[in-house]
Amino acid sequence: MRVILVLACAAVLIWDSFGAVAAQAPQPPVPRETTVERQVQALANRDTQIGLYLNVLPDCTSGPLPTIRLVSPPTAGKVVVKSAKAKATNYKACLALEVPAYVAFYKAPPEFLGDDALTLEVKYQGGRTEIQKITVKVSGPGNQQKI
Repeated sequence: MRVILVLACAAVLIWDSFGAVAAQAPQPPVPRETTVERQVQALANRDTQIGLYLNVLPDCTSGPLPTIRLVSPPTAGKVVVKSAKAKATNYKACLALEVPAYVAFYKAPPEFLGDDALTLEVKYQGGRTEIQKITVKVSGPGNQQKI
């Protein structure tokens, strides 16, 4: 009986010490990973924008840009990311802004028609990660339909 009481008291002391530490230095929540699936229409042998990545802070200035990684490349086409300036008006509380951005483009070879797929990993400041699964529907001239 005595051993049980000693173990119970030890457990309370350990819990109390962790409780005090947690109260002094709260841990931020673990960033979440989200997955987004979308479709994009494209013409063969033409650059098609498949993503725009920027970081606008509450004071309408630019924050650090995300990192972008090609997790699974398309089977037929190619993906490139270029630096750009994004201009916007009436974006959230910002009446007008111009910030740096990354723009992702997809280009299918001239002979390819059909669906191609790729996956991008976008890591934002603070640890948030977004997995983007993009299906590109490639058609020839005059055959492009709206989704």
